[in-house]
Amino acid sequence: MNFEKWLKMNTSDLSGKTIAVTGTTGGLGTELCKFLCELNADLVLLDRNSQKSANFQKELQILYPDCKITRIKVDLEDINSVKIAVRTLKNLPLDMFIHNAGAYSIPRHKSSAGFDNVFQINFVSPYYMIRELMPHLKERCGHVVAVGSIAHNYSKTDPDDTDFSTRTASSKVYGNAKRYLMFSLYELFKGETDVTLSVVHPGITFTNITAHYPKVIFAVIKHPMKVIFMKPKKAALCILKGAFRSTAYHQWIGPRIFNVWGLPKLKRLKTCSRPESSSIGQAAQKIYEDLK
Repeated sequence: MNFEKWLKMNTSDLSGKTIAVTGTTGGLGTELCKFLCELNADLVLLDRNSQKSANFQKELQILYPDCKITRIKVDLEDINSVKIAVRTLKNLPLDMFIHNAGAYSIPRHKSSAGFDNVFQINFVSPYYMIRELMPHLKERCGHVVAVGSIAHNYSKTDPDDTDFSTRTASSKVYGNAKRYLMFSLYELFKGETDVTLSVVHPGITFTNITAHYPKVIFAVIKHPMKVIFMKPKKAALCILKGAFRSTAYHQWIGPRIFNVWGLPKLKRLKTCSRPESSSIGQAAQKIYEDLK
């Protein structure tokens, strides 16, 4: 694929723009940041592992010496860490916030805020960050990009088990958190004009988040996965597209073929009813207020 040609046709220069990205040391985040640097953006790397983040910063600065890069440590499982990171972000001239980080099949426990940790990482913390940063982004006519997932359609929400703490299937637990993230943001940004939203998804690609199978099984399937599914560099284009195009209520940007392969395409979502979406928005509002 001719990435240079795609960038020329679908993006523009980002000189003078400061963009914060969560989860930059994984496959998608790494490729996304390289694209953003190529477009002359200044970056804020938001990562849990400080050493990996520092190493990635050095790599970027070798490749793109004119790119200004700042690092902020944040553990999305820890709401206090999130609040500290948000306070730091508010002191920066932030033009865009891209939430890319995620956790799929990890050891389950309650976070310090009282939620299942998968729900905390994939929904509660990023929603809190976006809510807190919205006034700051409005001042700069800013933009938010949130990475969703096709897993959001694996089950409907359950008001009696909001964080799916009683469920055991990783796909449903993760999917529920992504469902909350996506549709709470649709409700939050409904009618908003001073700051815009893009909900995107990369389809299925070979990254750390897919390396959750038992070692023996993973050793067998990892090579076919690399052949069958898009490589992270191509999959990251769906996120990058979201940096330049907003999505309307219940729209998202993802691979054009079965939401799994191909270049980015804007699509209408029919996977969540308006009443359920509204209910998710109300639940998200309460969670946010309780965390304040």
